[in-house]
Amino acid sequence: MATTTELPRGIVIRGVPKAGYTEVLTAEALAFVAGLERKFRPERIRLLDRRAEIRQRLDVGWKPDFLPETKAIRDGDWRIAAIPRDIRDRRVEITGPTDRKMVINALNCGANVYMADFEDATTPSWDNLIEGQANLIDAVRRRISFDDPETGRHYALHDHTAALFVRPRGWHLPEKHVLVDGKPMSGALFDFGLFFFHNARELLARGTGPYFYLPKIESHLEARLWNDVFVEAQAELGLQKGTIRATVLIETIMAAFEMDEILWELREHSAGLNCGRWDYIYSFIKKFAEDPNCVMPDRAQVTMTSHFLRSYSLLLIKTCHRREIHAMGGMAAQIPIRDDPAANETAMEKVRADKEREVGDGHDGTWVAHPGLVAIAKGVFDREMPLPNQIARKRQDVHVAAHDLLAIPQGTISEAGLRQNLNVGIGYIEAWLRGTGCVPLYHLMEDAATAEISRAQIWQWIRHRARLEDGRIIDAGLCRELLGEELEKLRHSAADGGRYDDAAKLFRELIETPTFPEFMTLPAYDMITADIA
Repeated sequence: MATTTELPRGIVIRGVPKAGYTEVLTAEALAFVAGLERKFRPERIRLLDRRAEIRQRLDVGWKPDFLPETKAIRDGDWRIAAIPRDIRDRRVEITGPTDRKMVINALNCGANVYMADFEDATTPSWDNLIEGQANLIDAVRRRISFDDPETGRHYALHDHTAALFVRPRGWHLPEKHVLVDGKPMSGALFDFGLFFFHNARELLARGTGPYFYLPKIESHLEARLWNDVFVEAQAELGLQKGTIRATVLIETIMAAFEMDEILWELREHSAGLNCGRWDYIYSFIKKFAEDPNCVMPDRAQVTMTSHFLRSYSLLLIKTCHRREIHAMGGMAAQIPIRDDPAANETAMEKVRADKEREVGDGHDGTWVAHPGLVAIAKGVFDREMPLPNQIARKRQDVHVAAHDLLAIPQGTISEAGLRQNLNVGIGYIEAWLRGTGCVPLYHLMEDAATAEISRAQIWQWIRHRARLEDGRIIDAGLCRELLGEELEKLRHSAADGGRYDDAAKLFRELIETPTFPEFMTLPAYDMITADIA
């Protein structure tokens, strides 16, 4: 890693240097990401302030609607730029963190796309981020390999591999290990900028391109900022405008009202939209957390057949296909259950049914979290979607109004559902604090979205004194009692050296604080970066 005297002006690196980091943190790459930070920091901060202003309106009862000032965009007859040849068929996409073994397995697993995730599936520790970038540099150049010290197995890339997409962090997350002019830089620009600087030209030389997924966007203005970043980055490297392609995750309730506008802002760089279902549910709870009429039942009862979720999914398909671009489906988080064939078949049948619903509705592809699900998802899409995509299905029969997107699912709240939220929330946070952001829990591959839903639901239930189906009021006292019991279960089943006490303390603070915390990952990030000088 460069010494302090070799760093570009105004940059301070507070992460610990290790062997191999110099290939990622070159002076040229750091100057590139610092340039993006300096140019776009003011607008990023302004848009985050705008989020806070909108939240204040939501907290006193305002509800979103389709924007009257952008009606001309929604009504206009325009199209996204032509889809690059290598990503016309995206029927199965696998997502996961950027550790070396995962990168190889994901690229090899038979999926059409691998989304390398620096966001919800990765704890943003310094080592995870820089090693992840190094792994992707090697993967793009097809020189990546891994020898498992436990099994002795050798991993290397097959001749044919999935197309690579990269998901940087959202606009709200800082990168405390890198200071630009005395302030932590944007995690989003750090992740995007390093990958783009090192790999864009190499990807193009190999017949593909720099492809991205963009998370947590809440408005078309935030999409516009990404588009401005893309234009600047391409110009800095001397690349043609439109080289970058990005799929936006529609995983916030606010973005659901601005799908056309988001595509419009990115129309030269768009690779479509995706149904980020778990974060979408979390966003719905978060944005209407203060409204007693928006209390949700157990999350197990909130499925993609719920009216508000089905409406948003169908609207996404109609919107994307009208603009001649992909409408990607959501995640199947199941993990194959090796030691219980009956339970495994039940789980896999859920995957099949979910994918049959998606392809039947018109989605052009879907997500899986485990290589063992690729064949199942691909089998469904191969049978029902013989062409590379089904963008030709315009779904003009779909009509979605604001009230459809805002319909509250009905159901009950059980002690089992409350305990599940406590157990899974603490279990996930504990692993996250140890550096693992993609965690197998109870035969599901969980990322930060599940923990966010878990703690958001409990906060909302406490806030509005919701009742369990047996009549008990959910209050802080009950939640502390059950939290203690679930914590003991987790401690009993875990190996020594865990961080369950830290996780439980953070979880309790998140559910008992008077004001709803926007993101669990912000205080958790403070905990893992507490020792930075």
